[in-house]
Amino acid sequence: MITIKVLLAGHDPIVRGGLQRLLEAAPDIVVGGEAASTREALTRGRAEPWDLIMLDLSRPEDDGLDFLRLLKRDGQTCPVLIFTMHPDRQLATRLIHAGAAGILGKGSSAASIVDAVRRAAAGLPSVSDLASGALVPGPDVDQPPHAKLSDREFQVMLRLASGRRPHEIARDLGLSAKTVSTYRARVLEKLHLGTNAELAAYAMRNDLIT
Repeated sequence: MITIKVLLAGHDPIVRGGLQRLLEAAPDIVVGGEAASTREALTRGRAEPWDLIMLDLSRPEDDGLDFLRLLKRDGQTCPVLIFTMHPDRQLATRLIHAGAAGILGKGSSAASIVDAVRRAAAGLPSVSDLASGALVPGPDVDQPPHAKLSDREFQVMLRLASGRRPHEIARDLGLSAKTVSTYRARVLEKLHLGTNAELAAYAMRNDLIT
């Protein structure tokens, strides 16, 4: 029997622990390591071979886009399965386009999670019902205003809506504070909003944050 070696990555140790117990109940899956951040996951991903990286996006600002971009830049071909509590269609679309092998919502059953790991490790797409609509874009009229944002604008938007300060966002994304301010202005203009408070309310209405 072929064993699937998984690296679990995510900020929440409780979620990682639950996923480890669930996955290791399967005879063909072993959790070979954990990472408490995407930076640590990148380091561990470079250090040894993995059959799958499972990335938990517990926080709204953990969009996973930079992780996938950096993994691709390093030439890594290990499939990445995303586990998220915010399976927004636009985020799912961006993650799939960035190279995610699959996306699972937090409401996924144990059986569907194990099946998704097997499929992703085998190079097959695995997207839960919660995010499956992302693969079949609807007509433009059905797209929310945040669909017009670039990936970087989308990342800044999520962080602003979550209460992150510009200097924190600049540090997170490797940008200058001035550049973050420019992105903020573009986001507010494209969403026809005026303040960060309005942006947070918009994000909550669209289930981008809780």
